[in-house]
Amino acid sequence: MKNKERSEEELLKVEVAGIRMKNPLILASGVLGSYASSLNRISKNAGAVVSKSIGIDEIEGYKNPTIINYPHGIINAIGLSSPGAKRFYEELKRYKGDAPLIVSIVSTSPEGFAEVVKHFPIASAFELNLSCPHVKNFGLSLGSNPKVVREVVKSVKKVTKKPVFVKLSPNVEDIVTIGKSAERAGADGVVAINTLRGMAIDIYMRKPILSNISGGVSGEGIKPIALKCVWDLYEELNIPIIGAGGITTWKDVIEFLLAGASAVQIGSAFYYSHRYFYSIKESLIAYARWKDENLSEIIGKAHQ
Repeated sequence: MKNKERSEEELLKVEVAGIRMKNPLILASGVLGSYASSLNRISKNAGAVVSKSIGIDEIEGYKNPTIINYPHGIINAIGLSSPGAKRFYEELKRYKGDAPLIVSIVSTSPEGFAEVVKHFPIASAFELNLSCPHVKNFGLSLGSNPKVVREVVKSVKKVTKKPVFVKLSPNVEDIVTIGKSAERAGADGVVAINTLRGMAIDIYMRKPILSNISGGVSGEGIKPIALKCVWDLYEELNIPIIGAGGITTWKDVIEFLLAGASAVQIGSAFYYSHRYFYSIKESLIAYARWKDENLSEIIGKAHQ
């Protein structure tokens, strides 16, 4: 049957670790995921949405300035600011969206991750933030150690039967080793990648611009790095990979799928337009009809 006879749903739908999505586009954590109203709006054109990373207790975060633009993306050091699990659960209860809700969680210990998970029975899946590069004792502080990654995943898997994804960092010696550690511990998939470490200096004030001095670099400038990480992980892992990092066009999405991603996350692009998912979705439909293939059929094709 030719794709012109297939519905748009058939052309774009993918399944990641048992989660059925109407398309492979996922809202990345930390961009528009603080309020249910934003998630509800984005979910109309998204395959899934990821909430802001949340811990058991309130996290104040860093003082301004926390976000700056540079010619090829964004550098941020927000500091994982969040209201705490109980308050955030009340907010997320208002999520009535059209796409699966993935809750991103952070903690300083394996037991802490498990405790946060218990607060969100409404989640379709969980994303473990083991890769934030600029907050002491969180994220990368844990995610750079394969043993700790195993302990975190095992702890979370004991308290939930829902899919668990580990968000990986490019700021490690070998991302594949960390990915394998997550897989062996029972992770249902990995997300590659989080931001890279970076900074900017005001040449007139002669001081770092961010209040935290350094932050996480995202946006189109990191896309080649993210794509290579997805490629390498696909060669070694047997669990799904969600690609993330610098995706701004429909062509970027296709590249990541061909490299082995089952879906992709888009984040920094939303600082420029809230209609990214709609426009990319429409272009993906046109591409699928042109190639006479469903998008799920091209995952990993560049490896053949």
